[in-house]
Amino acid sequence: MSASTLTHIPSGRATIEGMLEIPDAAVGLVLFAHGSGSSRHSPRNNYVAGVLRAAGVGTLLMDLLTPEEDRDYSRRFDIGLLTQRLLDAARWVGAQESTRDLPLGFFGASTGAAAALEAAAALGESARAVVSRGGRPDLASELALQKVSAPTLLLVGGYDDGVIDLNQLAYDQLRCEKEMKIIPGATHLFEEPGTLEEVARLAAGWFIRHLAAQPQ
Repeated sequence: MSASTLTHIPSGRATIEGMLEIPDAAVGLVLFAHGSGSSRHSPRNNYVAGVLRAAGVGTLLMDLLTPEEDRDYSRRFDIGLLTQRLLDAARWVGAQESTRDLPLGFFGASTGAAAALEAAAALGESARAVVSRGGRPDLASELALQKVSAPTLLLVGGYDDGVIDLNQLAYDQLRCEKEMKIIPGATHLFEEPGTLEEVARLAAGWFIRHLAAQPQ
């Protein structure tokens, strides 16, 4: 069982609202970075989060932008702002008694994938795993991609042609342990039967493997 806690995380002048759920004997905690136009209520990310919790991984789903900010379309692609919010959330969970000892991972979708990688690069060994779903990791800086030490899994739909190429560009710059998997028959949002289930299965396996492992 896991209890849900509504969180309010300070970040500059803004407050990040989120939902924190930690299952019993959790092996780690994954922070979700949503894509452009999405929120912590995203049914796809909530489904993945549920699978992670069933596997023993805590989750924090957040709105990285305030409602006012999200109405400005350009903010959704402000990777620097999204990264800062994610780092503030990481610092917050690191200061809470219930979460401070849990190994940290990131799950990013769309533009949130770039923020997840930038945050992982900034945190160094404190970030233990990253998973991107239909992400835009290419929007992370080349310097950040080369600095990421957390094992990184890129998941892309087989019919998401342009995004496959952009993921390959980012993948080639990563120097960490890495995998890129193409999900057959999936478009960008993984709406086809069985495709989101495959994403969740692969993500859970990746996080369990790397969050539960002892750091080198």
